[in-house]
Amino acid sequence: MQRPANKKALVAIDLGAQSCRVSLLRWERGVPDGRVVHRFPNGPIAEGRSLRWDIRRIFVGVVEGLRACAASAPEGIASVAVDGWGVDYARLDAAGQLIGNPFCYRDERNISAMNEIYSRISADRLYELTGIQHLPFNTIFQLHADARAGIDPRLRWLNLPEYITHLLGGEPVAEFTNATHTQLVGLETRDWCEEIFAATQLCRTAAPKIVPTGTIVGKIRHELNRLKELGDTTLIVPACHDTASAIAAIPASGDDWAFISSGTWSLVGVVLDAPNISADAKRMNFTNLGGAGGKICFLKNVNGMWLLQQCVEDWARTGQAWTVEELIRSCERLPAPQMLFDVDDPVLMLPGDMHGKINKQLEAAGLPAFAMNERDIPHMANAIFHSLAKRYADVLAAVSRITGKQLKRLFVVGGGSKNAYLNRLTAERSGLEVIAGPSECTTIGNFAIQLAATESDGANYSGVTAERVTHYAEMLATQTANSEM
Repeated sequence: MQRPANKKALVAIDLGAQSCRVSLLRWERGVPDGRVVHRFPNGPIAEGRSLRWDIRRIFVGVVEGLRACAASAPEGIASVAVDGWGVDYARLDAAGQLIGNPFCYRDERNISAMNEIYSRISADRLYELTGIQHLPFNTIFQLHADARAGIDPRLRWLNLPEYITHLLGGEPVAEFTNATHTQLVGLETRDWCEEIFAATQLCRTAAPKIVPTGTIVGKIRHELNRLKELGDTTLIVPACHDTASAIAAIPASGDDWAFISSGTWSLVGVVLDAPNISADAKRMNFTNLGGAGGKICFLKNVNGMWLLQQCVEDWARTGQAWTVEELIRSCERLPAPQMLFDVDDPVLMLPGDMHGKINKQLEAAGLPAFAMNERDIPHMANAIFHSLAKRYADVLAAVSRITGKQLKRLFVVGGGSKNAYLNRLTAERSGLEVIAGPSECTTIGNFAIQLAATESDGANYSGVTAERVTHYAEMLATQTANSEM
């Protein structure tokens, strides 16, 4: 494929809960060349008894990345798009200023808020209206927690990718895929659900306008536009929910494939044309998240590499320094563990003492706990990998049963796709052909949506089509395979 007529570069910004990336796509002799230009760490911070995001530091990292991209793209930058994790948001005062660092979805305040919301509208009714799985960190519960804490419910809020886009100069909007993750969007209307806002007493006017995936929301108005490369740069909302961008990057056709978007979380599921809120889907707490091109990402959240990352931090505090690569090599030489544990135990969703929490499960089953020493640590890592693979296989079997799809292939995308050991265990457990996708699939999906969005002249814009996004995703996956993305 030849480069676009304007010959300018594109920038994709991916906000991760542990690492953020700013990537540049340029056209070298008509061939796309993508690479990560700037990467910076991220993570929640403690503010008193709260867990929050240092949003100003995140934005500084974004600006540094955009400056680096401008320095590497003398031809100029056509567009910038930001995706990130879902559910968290920034609240703005009447002047449009941030009232404080956004809460992190892992803050414990959400659990009691969830129970109070269910006293106003039942969990069953919420699922019927939205098709979204019940998780305590969904935006609906966080907004209620704000109200309980005395935050004015009339204050506007923006999910974090859209907020960063707004800081750069974009309109204050909610992109469709990210909006669905709030558990406030109606399945039928694909807009904010008036019944839910009324029942929960949340403020409807505080919610931003929902726009389709791929909408152009303005130009960079930040001081960055003084740089000639960014002087006329368009801001696009891609699939702002990073999972939706990652799934959009999967170069697959047919109806026999599933996906795992593997990172801090593992999102396990399939792409559907229409939502599925059957009795089995509701009972097993599957979700129907918005996807690029109006598709539905029918999936389940499974605890992911968060488990191992938390354990690695626990071990490091005792002087046992291990990398994930070292642990994988050690596990490959070990037999299967005596027992698998429940990776989705709610206790394991919260930070702190992950080693001890897993040991409590083992002890409850009458098995000895793992010590924090050189001999036992690889065995605990092995138990994590085997338990994850078992859970993936169980969820995939349920997906096949509920949707009627005859699955043969499993695409594993995201950072976890590099874990060949876990991929092999998953293949053995599920019986599916496991295909490891690019680790930076979210970035590829982001770029594919930008390319599809700029095909339109903006008249009567109703969003990118799934077919055009897949076309560009296939092209980028093939032609950037040897780049540094």
